[in-house]
Amino acid sequence: MNFRARHWRYGLLVGTAFVAGAALGPSLGSLGSAFAQDSSRTDMYQMLKVFGDVMQRVRAEYVDPVDDKDLIENAINGMLTGLDPHSSYMNAKAFKDMQIQTKGEFGGLGIEVNEDKGIIKVVSPIDDTPAARAGIKPGDIITALDGKALIGMTLNDAVDRMRGPPNSKISLTIKRQNIDKPIEVSLIRETIHIQVVKSRMEPNDIGYIRLSQFTEQADAGVKQAVKALRQQNGGKLRGLVLDLRNNPGGLLDQAVSVSSDFIDQGEIVSTRARHPEDSQRWDAKGDDILQGVPLVVLINGGSASASEIVSGALQDHRRAILLGTPSFGKGSVQTVIPLPGNGAMRLTTARYYTPSGRSIQGLGITPDVPVQETATERPTFGGEHEADYNKILTNQGGTGSQALPPRNDLPPIAKQIPEKPPENFPKFDAAKPDETDFQLQQAVTLVQAMAAQKSASAN
Repeated sequence: MNFRARHWRYGLLVGTAFVAGAALGPSLGSLGSAFAQDSSRTDMYQMLKVFGDVMQRVRAEYVDPVDDKDLIENAINGMLTGLDPHSSYMNAKAFKDMQIQTKGEFGGLGIEVNEDKGIIKVVSPIDDTPAARAGIKPGDIITALDGKALIGMTLNDAVDRMRGPPNSKISLTIKRQNIDKPIEVSLIRETIHIQVVKSRMEPNDIGYIRLSQFTEQADAGVKQAVKALRQQNGGKLRGLVLDLRNNPGGLLDQAVSVSSDFIDQGEIVSTRARHPEDSQRWDAKGDDILQGVPLVVLINGGSASASEIVSGALQDHRRAILLGTPSFGKGSVQTVIPLPGNGAMRLTTARYYTPSGRSIQGLGITPDVPVQETATERPTFGGEHEADYNKILTNQGGTGSQALPPRNDLPPIAKQIPEKPPENFPKFDAAKPDETDFQLQQAVTLVQAMAAQKSASAN
């Protein structure tokens, strides 16, 4: 008999997690099945013996003395990272750092990174941090820190080295697409207070909200931003642009809550685990805080995980029009499971599906209105999308690559929006987004047309 239990755990992407208990004996079945189990168990014991022999040989004969704890932690991390790009082991310090970051405050550079075959790659810089101000881009490969190569270093070790006391200096060596020489970037660490929500008014009563991460403050920040925009504009809000570009994700419950801020009812997301009884579904649990005001969502290759949950839900419910470039394509859920010794493992435990049944794993979300950031589309390089990584989960159980039915609610101007800026379009300047952010310009144009169409139909 299999004994299985459900537990509450701290979750990076889920608050409720699940675990399969160990089988306490062979199940009642055919003799062949019992033999197969015995053979599998024998193979496992043999490999554990090999592991013990290897560890003993390393302890006795490695060129330098080694720490037993380091050996075991490296072995555990190797076991997990060998599964998929998002499973890993965290020692006590790494687990504590992750909890601090999820709360929205930590010390370091402000950069989201991932690891693939021992190479540390940038997923996205965090807004208004040393990394963002230095011009570090999604897809950059970090090859060295303070001149010391990172080849073969674990993700946790690399992140640990990039963090440090405020005002301390660090040098990053970066390899970037279409740049022949390594780029040296000198940074000064800061205490990173992540302001995950920023907002401002655009012309013609159009609001703009930038959500940079799904931390614990995401939902409350979005609600407050909408309220502040209305107050700032005398109660008028004809449309809204929600910017999820380069948002690497975060907490699943925050993704559900932010989606519920704009969807009155219906499914937001569902997850399917190894065991059917562990599958779950989350429905909208609030009122549309925009009260039907037109909504455009900006996405790109740096929009991942929780960002894709929100984008997928709003697209499937036809609540928003998505504009930009295809998203990252991370359609899996990781559960953070505390372990003895104050460490934890981040384990992929489920795939998630949009309300229409789509799994975006390895595919990403295709925008309704494709618009590139630059005139020359930057080639995929260095793991800019989930499909670029090794050992990714297969896309299964959903509608696969089957496209959504064509939208018939796009305003006529959507067909006139250019897919890329003109050759002479100015280089992006964070201090002048309205003049240099081509995707934002098109999003504002689109939402203004949507607002005009809504107003005309109401008269």
